[in-house]
Amino acid sequence: MKLLLASNGSYPRSGDTPELQVLQRILQGLDRREKTAADLADAQKEMTRCAIAEQAQAGIEILTDGLIRWPDPVSHVAGHLRGVKLGDSAPYFHTGSTYRKPIVTSRPERNPEGSSELVEEFQFARNALGRLPTAREREGKLSVKPILTGPYTLARLSESQDPAFASVEARAGAFAEALGGEVRALMDAGAALIQVDEPAIAQFPEDCGVLAAALGPLVEARDAARKAGREVRLALCVHLGDAEAIYEKLIALPVDALLLDFAAGPRLAAKVAAIGSPVPLGLGVVEGRNAELEDAAAVARQVEPVLTKLNGAQAFLGPSCGLEGLPRDRAYAKLELLGRIRAALSG
Repeated sequence: MKLLLASNGSYPRSGDTPELQVLQRILQGLDRREKTAADLADAQKEMTRCAIAEQAQAGIEILTDGLIRWPDPVSHVAGHLRGVKLGDSAPYFHTGSTYRKPIVTSRPERNPEGSSELVEEFQFARNALGRLPTAREREGKLSVKPILTGPYTLARLSESQDPAFASVEARAGAFAEALGGEVRALMDAGAALIQVDEPAIAQFPEDCGVLAAALGPLVEARDAARKAGREVRLALCVHLGDAEAIYEKLIALPVDALLLDFAAGPRLAAKVAAIGSPVPLGLGVVEGRNAELEDAAAVARQVEPVLTKLNGAQAFLGPSCGLEGLPRDRAYAKLELLGRIRAALSG
């Protein structure tokens, strides 16, 4: 089995050196009306390049753009849909962070005119990765995956002023139709692997049926791309909570990979080792919410029994969640640690 190293989300937007604080300076300048939206876009691009370069330098093989442009995990996706306005800030689960609550005013729809901002972000990240100097043995082996906050989580963390979308189920279905269009557009733009984040299902395990229904339009978009001859995959990511109780329901979903937060689920590894998985798993074994570095050999001992029960040609090692909340040097060290864990497994 090939064990790949993967980022699973965000990366710090700043660092200790002046060149890594450009985004902070631009945001302060915007508040004082000394900088423009164009200045902000340039700073975001520069920090995206830095995030991609550092992931690659740390040994990561499946990268993200660091979600540098995302003000939070919810509003960046929902706020670009017609029929949605953004309300006040609300707590984002138990993370200590906040998000702007989407308020559905009419059916959420993807803007049919022009290109999607999510597509543009993916294309920029892919081009930035392509311009990095790469060691010969790694040429052609690195890729960028776009991330979408999934329709069920958007539904759970939103509210509606339109009675037609008063229920979580109705909002999840509407968000799913809109995000199905985003999946099609991303695949048309060349994305081979798209990560769909659904952290809310770990908090509301009784809603597995709602999640399954909401994934339908995204799966249909993937299947249509495959019929057109593209090799494309959807990965479902459940983090910020323990998925042990719903693990068997999750592995029955029609996705191509399942990425799980093993740091939040102390019994999850034992369950996977007991029953295995029919789909490739992403093992989020490095805690993304704690700056303390794990012991590579100890993590490898926990992971080894799990790997023996997995089907397929691939599995993924990654952080339990995004790394934005960590100091930059610790975020980098967490990614670098993944390589040592893989070496301990192979050794």
